[in-house]
Amino acid sequence: MRLKTDNAALHRATDAKEFGRVAVLLGGDSTERDISLLSGNAVLAALKRRGVDAHAFDPRETSLPKVVEFDRVWIALHGPGGEDGTLQGALEYLGVPYTGSGVMGSAIGMDKLRTKRLAHAIGVATADYVVLRGPQDLELAIERLGIPMIVKPATQGSSVGMSKVEKAADLPAAYEAAAKIEASAGMDEVFAEPWITGKEYTVAVLQGQALPSIRIETPKKFYDYEAKYFRDDTKYFCPSGLSGPAEQHLANLALAAFDAVGASGWGRADFMMDTTGRPLLLEVNTIPGMTDHSLVPMAARATGIDFDELVWRVLETSFSRVRT
Repeated sequence: MRLKTDNAALHRATDAKEFGRVAVLLGGDSTERDISLLSGNAVLAALKRRGVDAHAFDPRETSLPKVVEFDRVWIALHGPGGEDGTLQGALEYLGVPYTGSGVMGSAIGMDKLRTKRLAHAIGVATADYVVLRGPQDLELAIERLGIPMIVKPATQGSSVGMSKVEKAADLPAAYEAAAKIEASAGMDEVFAEPWITGKEYTVAVLQGQALPSIRIETPKKFYDYEAKYFRDDTKYFCPSGLSGPAEQHLANLALAAFDAVGASGWGRADFMMDTTGRPLLLEVNTIPGMTDHSLVPMAARATGIDFDELVWRVLETSFSRVRT
């Protein structure tokens, strides 16, 4: 049994029984396991409140092939192994419909470097960058990007492994930290970008529509793992304060970036504004967090979609994959 994908007509469910028996995939074994557990349990509770026959499924505790006992999957796994296309490929092979992006969109969206290259190709601006393949590239990064800069692993989410470099002497340690995180996932891509001092925005996408943008402010050096999930002094503004034309422009950029990487169903595109007010794409996130600090639920609320309804609509995206 295999799946075929048809995004032409989204089915809107009116009865929880239409979903059948649902597995909420959560946990896993990536560096983002703890956040995945928070997201997954929040999703599970919401589905149950709406009458869906939903069950927690942690692939670290239960063999993945057992997922064939379910009619569909709500993927709440973050990081490598969950949102990088490998899980999606396994579910395609097993013939189990799932939420969100497919294999290609997941794999590209998880790779910040390839996302940047594709976005640039369609005219969505991104920050300059230097790929760091080893210590031999550090001097080039300083010459080209200047100080301060930010060093990132290419295939991690939730800002894991990122470091702001404020003096040249700190660059080797930042590189080693990012390379170590990448190596733990079997990857080896690290890159640096110039430090951008402008405002940060995010645009959620749900069933082909952009939701209102959110402006993010944090007292930390940048919007890192702690600021995302655990700080109470991170500030979120929705509406973000952009003018109508600027809001529409950012929404168009988010949808274009989403389309460029082949993402579908739901997700988020993150931007920084440069000193001229030009939005620069940071990344596309195909399985954003669904915790009480998360951004997609916040944007959905601004349009009158509560958390339970949002979780329901994400589950509807699994209808685009049909068993054959």
